[in-house]
Amino acid sequence: MRDRICIVCGSPLGETPLMTLDHMPASAQDIPEKEELAEEKGMTLRLHQCEACGLVQFDCEPVAYYKDVIRSGGFSTTMVNLRRRQYRHFIDTCHLEGKKLIEAGCGQGEFLSVLSEFPVKAYGIENRDNLVELAKEKGLKVWKQFAKEGQVLAPADGSACGPYDAFLSFNFLEHQPEPVSMLRCMADNLTEDGVGLITVPSLEYILQYDGYYELIRDHLAYYTFETLRYAVETAGFEVLEEEMVNRDTLSVIVRKRKQTGGQTNQEKRAEKVDVSGLIRSQDAIAQEMRELIRELKDHGKTLAVWGASHQGFTLASTTDIGAFAQYIIDSAPFKQGKYAPASHLPIVPPDHYHRNPVDAILIVAPGYTEEIAGTIKEKFGQNTDILALKSNHLERI
Repeated sequence: MRDRICIVCGSPLGETPLMTLDHMPASAQDIPEKEELAEEKGMTLRLHQCEACGLVQFDCEPVAYYKDVIRSGGFSTTMVNLRRRQYRHFIDTCHLEGKKLIEAGCGQGEFLSVLSEFPVKAYGIENRDNLVELAKEKGLKVWKQFAKEGQVLAPADGSACGPYDAFLSFNFLEHQPEPVSMLRCMADNLTEDGVGLITVPSLEYILQYDGYYELIRDHLAYYTFETLRYAVETAGFEVLEEEMVNRDTLSVIVRKRKQTGGQTNQEKRAEKVDVSGLIRSQDAIAQEMRELIRELKDHGKTLAVWGASHQGFTLASTTDIGAFAQYIIDSAPFKQGKYAPASHLPIVPPDHYHRNPVDAILIVAPGYTEEIAGTIKEKFGQNTDILALKSNHLERI
């Protein structure tokens, strides 16, 4: 457990958490191998809210790989199409044709590859060595570096790339124990009128749909538009546009302010976030899962889960599904052959179904449900019972 101070404004978080979650996955990306299962176990997470700036956050240490970007969403048609739309709007609105754009935390260049379709100069930084190499193999201009205040963002060979006209950060800020430091680094490496496009998971979405399974240790912070605005303004930006995308993600376009130096909210007491719906939904979803298992058992039927995401991991570790399901299906090759943290369900590729078919598949992949359901119907036939976790309840598709 880290010191109970806010990661954005430094104010105390207080002793009493908003909620406590037991037997949660300790990681969404350090997925255990078979030989690691004896030592791997769940953990207790405590969710707090800063009384000053209002940011909701866990009080634990970040995962060991918080500087790395390991994403499977880049393989999704849904996500690629979303990025194309965002890039087109960002480039047109901010007049970025022919300009330099850099992505902070670019992984293996999934989204930079999409950006290369546009008339801009694209660069990327990534902390994990093997991901940097994968990006380079695609012909992308990527090098090993992590954005921290005081860093000049440039390759180690000394070649100058900046200053940049714009930066990109896709679902990376929520992992950071020092988000303002990262944002100030981006500001310092931009031109005078530099802009940025930032996305983070939405706390508003989680609260609206009572999706407790959206909570995961990897995400230290849970931003609203208000708390995200506070963080970027503290780092020296102003917000130009705010948009909710893909139902569950905050997207903002920011511009570097002429004079940096953040505002402070130390005298303000933030309105307390109401998480009672999350607590109720945790109990309700656990009950629905028990009823589903009872129904399937009564008819001698089997079940698999589709989605080795943090939502799927949390659902498997905090409900009886983890003990009943046969396996978790996921299309990301780097997850296959491993095991879900805490629940230890085996993670398999989609074609595993043909070797070990099940009667029902539960989709736990918000934002991709319809796409996955279509794949199941096409590849597995019409007789497979398809269910999906939507908001805080189960639905048959």
